[in-house]
Order: sequence, then structure tokens, then C-alpha cells
Amino acid sequence: MGYSSNSRRFGRSGGWQQAEAPDTRDVADWFGGRLPDDWFTGPPTIEVDREEIVVTGELPPPDDATTAAVEGRVSRFRESTRSQRMRIADEAEARYGRKVAWGVTVGEHHVLFTHLAVPVMTRLRQPERKVLDTLVDAGVARSRADALAWTVRLAGRHAEEWLAELREAMRKVDDLRTEGPQL
Repeated sequence: MGYSSNSRRFGRSGGWQQAEAPDTRDVADWFGGRLPDDWFTGPPTIEVDREEIVVTGELPPPDDATTAAVEGRVSRFRESTRSQRMRIADEAEARYGRKVAWGVTVGEHHVLFTHLAVPVMTRLRQPERKVLDTLVDAGVARSRADALAWTVRLAGRHAEEWLAELREAMRKVDDLRTEGPQL
């Protein structure tokens, strides 16, 4: 089987699953222009993956920074902005082909509103399944799915710097592909 210049090529970003996904390089700019200026104390943090965009903004802390006061501040923001957040999410979903989730930070408190829990298919051999089963048997996780999520979070925390470097390198590769010749 030879190479044909008009054959479909799959590759980064995201492999074949993302071959038709809309470009999200301008997502932070779009949200920055679309969100009301008085919602957050600064620009929101925008995180994007294959299925979801998570928009997290900083709220000013209440004068009385007790847990109850913070929960009240978060609840007030969530309720008072719900309809507008839903409209903005609908626009973003149409533009970027991903669901939108919202979150806020108040001081050290981080609250993520309704967001996706996406099933991920994986095939594990017995040694890997034993790791998950040990976590379940020890009460660290309720199920293999919870155990896998726990191990992914743990690995992510310990490899955060390396993963950030890897993501940046992949962004550079994507940029070079975009600038390169179109076949």
C-alpha cells in the first residue's frame, strides 16, 4: 500500500479522534471577550481537553472568610449567573464542539460546578488490574474506575512539570504542522 497525496492523514492534535474537532487556540481570547467584566477579579483560567472546556474564575473573598461565608459567596455567584453562563456555554459549545463547565476559586477554596466524567476505555493486564483491586480492597477507592482515576490524579501531581513541558512541545508541533505545506 503506497502513500497517496490525497489520502487522509491523522495525527496530532488528539489523533484520529480529533481529526474534525474545531480549533481551540483562541478559546481564552473568546471567553475573555465574552464574559462580563465584573464576574471575576481577573481573567479566568481556561482548560481544554478533547471533550470539555473548564472556565474557572477568582471571586473576591467575603469579609468574613469562614467556610460558610465562602460557600455562600460561591452559591450566590452560581445562582445569579446561571442563565447567562448557560447562554455563554451554548455559544462556546457551538463554536468549539465541546461541553463547557464552570468553576470558581475563593482564596484557597476551589469549587467546580457540574462537569463531565467521561468514560475511558482501557485494556489492562493482570498486574495492572491487581493494582486497582488492591486499592479497592484497601478502601482507597470504591471501584476499579475510582482506583484508576485516583492513580491518574496521583501520577499527574507527581509528573505535573514534565506533563506541562510535554503539552508545550505538542503545541509547538501543532503550530509547525499548521504553518507547513498542506497536502
